[in-house]
Amino acid sequence: MSYILNIESSTTNCSISLALNGKVITIKEKNDKSYSHSTKLHSFIDEVLKESNVSIRELSAIAVSKGPGSYTGLRIGVAAAKGLCYALDLPLISVSTLLILAKQIKVESGLIIPVMDARRDEVYSAVFDSSYDSIREVLAQIITKDSFRELISRNKLFFVGNGQEKCKRLIKNNSNLIFSSHDTFPSSNEMAGLSFEKFKNSKFEDIAYFEPDYLKNFIPG
Repeated sequence: MSYILNIESSTTNCSISLALNGKVITIKEKNDKSYSHSTKLHSFIDEVLKESNVSIRELSAIAVSKGPGSYTGLRIGVAAAKGLCYALDLPLISVSTLLILAKQIKVESGLIIPVMDARRDEVYSAVFDSSYDSIREVLAQIITKDSFRELISRNKLFFVGNGQEKCKRLIKNNSNLIFSSHDTFPSSNEMAGLSFEKFKNSKFEDIAYFEPDYLKNFIPG
């Protein structure tokens, strides 16, 4: 049995889940615009372990969302993950934040475009096919009327995330653009299967040198 603790803190959603062999047992999360991660994260960890009746010593690994996303949120999540790995002598697993977000929708064909708000007219974005294989690298992308033009001409594009309203407003209207009914945020719920696959294949990070994928320099405020 492999218990993995999943930490997702890249946005306003502070999310912690405990999974057994890739299936979520318990999850605690709160979407708070004031970024209360520093006060909520460790208490959520304690709560999911207690509610699952699992000792922290039974964990097999710690998984953390690696970004992109909020500088502060990512820093808090990675610091907590590293601290637990050092203290418990556990491997560290990192998971792409945009892949976590993409996993919130399923399509039979077309492309999934997870988009996270990155201030002004910019989003963090990636492109995945219906099997969640990466089609294009992660970018900090300024959205214009011509964004994703080459992809739109050949595919239906399914948007997910809190950056989609920005895309809907700025990209030239096209019937191949399909937006989710509401904004969503990355959650540790979708991390479970991803982190377990990496665990089975021993795809671990170097705890001493691992850093989140911020994509952009820190901007105060």
